[in-house]
Amino acid sequence: MEYRTGYPPMNPGGCPYPGPKEDSHMVTTTVVNVAPNVTSVRDHFLWSIFNFAFLNFCCLGFVALAFSVKSRDRKVVGDVEGARHYGSTARTLNIIIAVIVTLCIVLSIVVPLAIVLSAR
Repeated sequence: MEYRTGYPPMNPGGCPYPGPKEDSHMVTTTVVNVAPNVTSVRDHFLWSIFNFAFLNFCCLGFVALAFSVKSRDRKVVGDVEGARHYGSTARTLNIIIAVIVTLCIVLSIVVPLAIVLSAR
């Protein structure tokens, strides 16, 4: 493998940054923190995705996901009250789904167990 020697070295001075020159002007910077004008509104999007994927009881998971997306859209537009309303509806639907599925799971364990134990 041949190396070309016609190229100048990358760092001939040895030090990567010598510092500011004596006659250069100092540059001052100002940092301005700009806060977003929309308050934080929870849209419960991840919870709705989980319920849609795993606990979609009577398509309530899909409806909760639709309300979460509407809440996120309202938040992007700047309608805080609309986003809060849609987010609250999505949260309520997610809670209803979680309760119904939990009851179904518990009943599917307890009822067969009660039947087997009463047969003895």
